Amino acid sequence: MPGNMSFDELTTEVASGGIDTVLACAVDMQGRLVGKRFLASFFVESAHGETHGCNYLLANDIDMEPVPGYKAANWSKGYGDFVMKPDMSTLRRIPWLEKTALVLCDVQDHHTHDDLPHSPRAILRKQIRRLEERGWIGYFASELEFYLLDETYDSAREKQWRNLTSASPYIGDYLIGITSKEEGYMRRLRNEMHAAGIPIENSKGEWGPGQEEINVRYAEALEMADRHVILKNGAKEIAHQMGKAVSFMAKYNFDLAGNSSHIHNSLWSADGKTPLFFDKDADWTLSELGQQWAAGQLKYAKEFTWFLAPYVNSYKRFQAGTFAPTKIMWSQDNRTAGFRLCGEGTKGIRMECRIGGADLNPYLAFAALIAAGMAGIEEKLSLQKPFIGDAYQASRLPEIPKTLREATETMAKSKMLKAAFGEDVVDHYLHTARWEQFEYDRRITDWELHRGFERY
Repeated sequence: MPGNMSFDELTTEVASGGIDTVLACAVDMQGRLVGKRFLASFFVESAHGETHGCNYLLANDIDMEPVPGYKAANWSKGYGDFVMKPDMSTLRRIPWLEKTALVLCDVQDHHTHDDLPHSPRAILRKQIRRLEERGWIGYFASELEFYLLDETYDSAREKQWRNLTSASPYIGDYLIGITSKEEGYMRRLRNEMHAAGIPIENSKGEWGPGQEEINVRYAEALEMADRHVILKNGAKEIAHQMGKAVSFMAKYNFDLAGNSSHIHNSLWSADGKTPLFFDKDADWTLSELGQQWAAGQLKYAKEFTWFLAPYVNSYKRFQAGTFAPTKIMWSQDNRTAGFRLCGEGTKGIRMECRIGGADLNPYLAFAALIAAGMAGIEEKLSLQKPFIGDAYQASRLPEIPKTLREATETMAKSKMLKAAFGEDVVDHYLHTARWEQFEYDRRITDWELHRGFERY
């Protein structure tokens, strides 16, 4: 179900006055939409072919500051343009914005029109091609969690993000009564996303006061990543319109559950009809291919953790007894595990990676999971026996990196990632990770002031 309108339909809508604005958006390294708002008539006439943007958009930090030291874009090169090539299969109406359509763009070199290797969509496309060469497609689904707050973004800022009023005063995990009080926002989010061509399965309360989870129908990896970023962007825009705020921060409050983005993944035949992970006669009904795929993800989990947890804050989420994993192992339907087998005994059998937070970039996360899974297949790895019990209390299991610094340096040593993505691409994101750590290390935090201003 890519997009929900064709170019011909857009042309008709523009002529009738039904659509007057087209958003042409690329995805930045942080997984956010960046781009331009076009007068729809101009987009139909000309800009649907291509538009351009400054190449610093894939060489800056979350504050939109140009970061020195990138090879691909820097001051000595003058921060020139890159091409934003609309992928018209992603064209869709945006119901929460008046008379507006949106299209996602691939990012290409200004001179050669080749995909920029370090752009998130290109990184994922490269891994998808590896699957296609084998006659496979990867089906993915990411479950997004976020906090819904009875605050505006302005009021949250004025309070310095402390003592914020959540949409409910206590945990409403699965409780219908409490989530009914949040339904004004959640109903609109579900219905308007569905109208935008993003098929929503359900939403529910999560394990924090005012915390929500929304589940999108699984799709081929690129389409699922597209749905993910549009959903996050739209969730914030709808919240703003309703005088509310939402946060996808991995851990916005020490006392509350973190926000995850669990990623379900499996391989199917190219026509999407045959599940390649299901074998009713295999151990756990997981085929040899599925076992190798899972074994690769386990073997290389430390090396690709940064692609699931890209910020200093991401690692604050990995706390025992919080439903966030701390150990690298797999289990059968066990929520203390870093990887959980779901759908055992059915065609929907799949691995769920529970490491990622809601702050991840889905294109990078999906690409890393595919790369690790493919390494497991190519190396013909054997899958260890499933863990049974409370993984939080198991002392001998390998641990998820505890800090951004540890994850960064582990990624730097990864031969698997360099072979799959290319050394320049890995170096680009290593620079991103190290800059994030550098910026944090030189800042004075509220915690330091509280502890030390008078007492040191």
